[in-house]
Amino acid sequence: MAKKPAAERKEQVKAGIGTDPAFAYSALAGVADEMVDNTGAVRPVWQNLLGAISRMSEKELHERFARADRYLRDAGVFYRAYGAKGVSERNWPISHIPVLIDEREWQTLSEGLVQRAELLEQIMGDIHGENRLVNEGFIPPALLASNPEFLRPLVGVKPASGHYLHFLAFEIGRGPDGNWWVLADRTQAPSGAGFALETRVATTRAFSDIYAETPVHRLASFFGAFRNALQGMKQSPDGRIAVLTPGPANETYYEHAYIARYLGLMLLEGEDLAVVNDKVMVRTVAGLKPISVLWRRLDSGYADPLELNQHSHIGTPGMVQALRAQSLTIVNALGSGVLETRALLAFMPTISRQLLGEDLKLPSIATWWCGQKAEREQVAKNISKMVIGPAYSRMPFFDDNGQSVLGSTLRSTAKESIADWLTTDGRKLVGQEVVTLSTTPAWVNGKLLPRPMSLRVFAARTENGWQIMPGGFARIGSGDDVAAIAMQSGGSAADVWIVSDKPVERHTLLPAEETFMRNMPGSLPSRAADNLFWLGRYIERAEGALRILRAWHGRFAESADPTQPLLADVSEYLGVIDIDTLEAVPESLLRNIDSAVYSASNIRDRFSPDGWLALNDLAKTARRFHETVSPGDDASHAMTILLRKLAGFAGLVHENMYRFTGWRFLSLGRYIERGLHMTRLLGHMSGPEAPDGALDMLLEIGDSVMTHRRRYNVNTARLTVTDLLALDPLNPRSILFQINEIHHEVEQLPNAFVNGQMSPFYREAMRLHSGLAVMTPETMSDEVYHRLEQELERLSDLLAQTYLG
Repeated sequence: MAKKPAAERKEQVKAGIGTDPAFAYSALAGVADEMVDNTGAVRPVWQNLLGAISRMSEKELHERFARADRYLRDAGVFYRAYGAKGVSERNWPISHIPVLIDEREWQTLSEGLVQRAELLEQIMGDIHGENRLVNEGFIPPALLASNPEFLRPLVGVKPASGHYLHFLAFEIGRGPDGNWWVLADRTQAPSGAGFALETRVATTRAFSDIYAETPVHRLASFFGAFRNALQGMKQSPDGRIAVLTPGPANETYYEHAYIARYLGLMLLEGEDLAVVNDKVMVRTVAGLKPISVLWRRLDSGYADPLELNQHSHIGTPGMVQALRAQSLTIVNALGSGVLETRALLAFMPTISRQLLGEDLKLPSIATWWCGQKAEREQVAKNISKMVIGPAYSRMPFFDDNGQSVLGSTLRSTAKESIADWLTTDGRKLVGQEVVTLSTTPAWVNGKLLPRPMSLRVFAARTENGWQIMPGGFARIGSGDDVAAIAMQSGGSAADVWIVSDKPVERHTLLPAEETFMRNMPGSLPSRAADNLFWLGRYIERAEGALRILRAWHGRFAESADPTQPLLADVSEYLGVIDIDTLEAVPESLLRNIDSAVYSASNIRDRFSPDGWLALNDLAKTARRFHETVSPGDDASHAMTILLRKLAGFAGLVHENMYRFTGWRFLSLGRYIERGLHMTRLLGHMSGPEAPDGALDMLLEIGDSVMTHRRRYNVNTARLTVTDLLALDPLNPRSILFQINEIHHEVEQLPNAFVNGQMSPFYREAMRLHSGLAVMTPETMSDEVYHRLEQELERLSDLLAQTYLG
């Protein structure tokens, strides 16, 4: 049945959501295909949401959308965008109006996707096994022989789990006629499941009341079932499960860290792993520990530089051999990227009938591989209705960064020569029918406008077979052009609600049993310990610099004379540690804060959102002050603000971080750096040749002015300042306090004792502690401070050699 004219459909939509002439009626600038059926009537699944929106004022809607945006900002949800100006981190671009799909329609879609997942599993098994599909002519040999994703070392390697594929994603679209088809299969390392969760949370912040009263299927059961499946793939009780990430530079790194934290898995990089006796082990502070399952988020070719891409710096040598020995399960199996080949879509209907004995329940977008004469002619004949793109691309055309050519945009002369191009390069090209996607309502400039959309849907192999996530997320175009759906092209993401006509279960990842078992946190990877240790050092280094600079600029504000003996002396000291007092907020201070942010970014799975937000706020404020603040009183005030922000971050970490091995390395970094800071300062400023006012400035930098007044009934003197800042075990700024804390933390570290003997690191910490504990203020000299500085640096080196190598 033909659709009614737009104006009539708009009126019917209004009639379908009520009679109240509220704000949303005037905002309904266009009718989206997803909202109405072929007769123009509002789909029942949309009526409750549209009715609720119609009763809201523009102000209320903006307030609701602001709640969603604020949640995403506070949670630090970002993706990495690549453009002409380089790489930048951008907030997750949410389209606030969810996409609603009826449960019955979703069930039909799910059946088609489950069938497709099983088909892809069988194709993967054949390609890496008997290769019948090629031998019998169902897949052209060139599609494998010339395919960069066909990894020959993996041929014949059978997965330990018995399956090649465990977690998939599908890009699907609906045409204006209501029919769905698959735009692309994601089998390599599908991304987006974590973003789907965060988009769901943000959307429910905007529409919490509507969501609560709408029977929307929850997402937790999907992740719980997949986590159980991962646990079931462990080959031994002590085997570990981890998410393997390319690292913080990856565009979806936030999601890797989020998923690892959400499911309670380790987050590892290739350098964290080693293959020993055909087994994959993770380097931890307690030694090598076995890995049973890796959920990889890097492309197959980069996983093993020994047998695959020799230029890879993010893989683990020997990974393929571990797979041959069946000591490891990788999700998904290496080599599965070959299934994403765009040209393979042309052969899926025939392959389905061959392997499954049935037609595809959910067809692919019409595709022709131009390596065959009849197909080339078909594409050339209908070029105006085609998009031409790389045959081996793994992306739909709107994601391939302009590699595809839209036939309708070609000039007449170009169209005439298209046959020659297809004949010359046909094996490298595919033609696909131009996609016309259905539209969904999006809030744009105060109006509900129809925008094209595609869905990314996820499938997980569980103990009960393939399970489809009840939702996923929709990619919404920034304009009418389908190519604008891509995030890199300005597209946004919307939550997808699968709505039932009856109450739905509210699942959780927490166990239902009343009894529980307290599991200790997993082993700490050496790389994570290294980043925690240096995070502590950089934060403390920044704090030390801030305290010195605040004292210097406070005195400079009074005299405006940097050649004054005390200011000149401190400037000389700061120059040695690369801090320029001519800059109100020195570049070197920014580098220390940025280094702290970088260290924290490498351990996002171990970092609370509040801590991450506080650290980034500190970095942004410091950068702003660097550009706007002048030396003197303004700089002193700026340092106070930065110290408060830094103290807020330190307080969040101190109050919220679990007191286990990771905490100890963070603390050790802080104690060693604070000890070095105070040792150097006392060695420079407490000697007999120190200028007037140096001792008072030392007390101010050490935040010990009030304590000194209470403890010593005399004016500042070298012995009292030395006693308080070097040897007082109760002063959290003193050197001895840091050494005491180091000694306490070292006792709790793994392998502090080896075969009943102290480790070299523990022995050095004990020696340093006992040597300083017997000192008196009278015996503290420049030579002693210099030796202490060297011993603290040696202690840091020993820690690295013992735990971080």
